[in-house]
Amino acid sequence: MAQAKGKDDASKKALAYSKFYGGKMGVAPKVPVRTLQDFSIWYTPGVGAVCMAINASVDLSFQLTNRWNTIAVISDGTRVLGLGNIGPEASLPVMEGKALIYKFLGGVDAVALPIRVSDPEQFIATAKALEPALGGINLEDIESPKCFDILDRLRSEMQIPVWHDDQQGTAGVTLAGLYNALKVTGRELKGTRIVFMGAGAANVATFRLLVKAGADPADIIMLDSKGVLHPERDDIDQLYLKNRWKYDIAIKSNGPRIKGGLEDALRGADVLVAAAGQGPDRVKKKEIAVMNKRAIAFLLANPVPEMWPADARAAGAEVVATGRSDFPNQVNNSLLFPAIFRGALDVRAKTISDTMVIAASKQLAAFVESALSPEHIIPTMDDWIVYARVAVAVGMTAQKEGLARVSMGEKELLRSAVDKIEESRKLMKNMLESGLIVDPPR
Repeated sequence: MAQAKGKDDASKKALAYSKFYGGKMGVAPKVPVRTLQDFSIWYTPGVGAVCMAINASVDLSFQLTNRWNTIAVISDGTRVLGLGNIGPEASLPVMEGKALIYKFLGGVDAVALPIRVSDPEQFIATAKALEPALGGINLEDIESPKCFDILDRLRSEMQIPVWHDDQQGTAGVTLAGLYNALKVTGRELKGTRIVFMGAGAANVATFRLLVKAGADPADIIMLDSKGVLHPERDDIDQLYLKNRWKYDIAIKSNGPRIKGGLEDALRGADVLVAAAGQGPDRVKKKEIAVMNKRAIAFLLANPVPEMWPADARAAGAEVVATGRSDFPNQVNNSLLFPAIFRGALDVRAKTISDTMVIAASKQLAAFVESALSPEHIIPTMDDWIVYARVAVAVGMTAQKEGLARVSMGEKELLRSAVDKIEESRKLMKNMLESGLIVDPPR
C-alpha cells in the first residue's frame, strides 16, 4: 500500500512539475557574449573559417564544435517501458528524462529526439542522416524484434557510437551484477547454468553479451511465453522467419535439450535472469526451490519484479537483485550508460563494441569488490566516481581496439571524465543556488 501511494505521489508531482518547468532540458551557451560584437566571432564572418577547416577535414568537427559531446536519444515510442506503444510525442518525457541523466551523471549533452518513423529502413535512414550533427546515438524504447536489426545495422554502417540501452545497457549492468554474484556464491561464468525468463530485447542482448564474455551457450536456457527455446519446437520455422535472433538462441543454447516450462528449466540451474514483465507471481517459490544451492535470482521487471525478493530468498536464493532502488542490488541501466558514453565520447570513438561493454561491466563490478556481500553486488548511483572509472575502462578499450579517433592515457582520461561530470554537478548546484532553477510550487 505504501509503495502504491508513493507511486501515485510521484506521478502527481511529475505532471505538476513538468507543466511548471515546461520540460526537463534546455540549451545553454558555452562561449562568452559580452557585447553583440562577439557574434562576429561566433557567427559571421568569423565562423566561415571554422566551416572551411571542417570542410577540409571532417574529423575537425569533433574538435571545433560540440559534436564531440553531443548525442541524440532517438525513439519511435513503440515500446516505452511499462507503457507500451504510446507513440513518439508521448515518449518525449522519457527521452527528456534520459537526457537529464546523461547530463547530470555523465556530463553528456543529450538531445531528446522522438521520431515519427515506423518502418525499420526509414528509421535507419533517419538516424544515419543525423550523423553529421552527433557524436553518438542512444536508441530507446523500440519494439522487439525490430530493435535488433536497427541496432546491428546502425552499429555496422555508422562512424559514431550507436547504443540501445534496452539491449546493451541492461546486458552490461546485468553482467556486472552477475560477475559479483558469482564471486559471492563461489562460481565462474563458464560452467554456470543460467536460465533466462523472457526473450525480449533485454534478455536476448544479455545472452549475446554473456557468450562474448565467456559463458557457454550450451549452459544457457531461455524461455519465451511459449516455454523453453530448443531446436525441436513446433514454431521453430516461424522463429526463423520472424525473429532470427531468438531462432539463433534456440539453435545454439540449451545443450541438454530441456523442454517444458520454467520449473523444468530451473531444475539444477545456478542463475535465473528474469525480464518477463510485471509480477509478483510470475515466478513461484517452488520454481526457485528446484535450483542448485546458493542460487542467484535477478528479477528485473519494474516497478513490480517477477517475484518479491523475500520470497526468492525464502525459497533458497542466496543473491537476489531487482530493478528497484528500495531493495538491495538494484540492476539499474543508469549505472552504465552515462559512463559508457563519457568514455566513448572522450576518445571520439567510432562505435561501442561488445568488448568495450564487457570492460565497463568488469570495472563496475570491481568498484564494490572490497565490500562484496549477498546484498551488495553492485554500486549505487550515489557512487558518482564510478562513472569516471567506467569511462576510463571504455576509453582505453576503444583505443586498444583501434576504434578511437584520439589517443589518451588512463590519467588523462580519468581527469577528463571527472572534469566533465563535476562540471555538470556544479552547474546544477550553481543554477539552484542562483535561482536560475527555482523550486517548484507545492
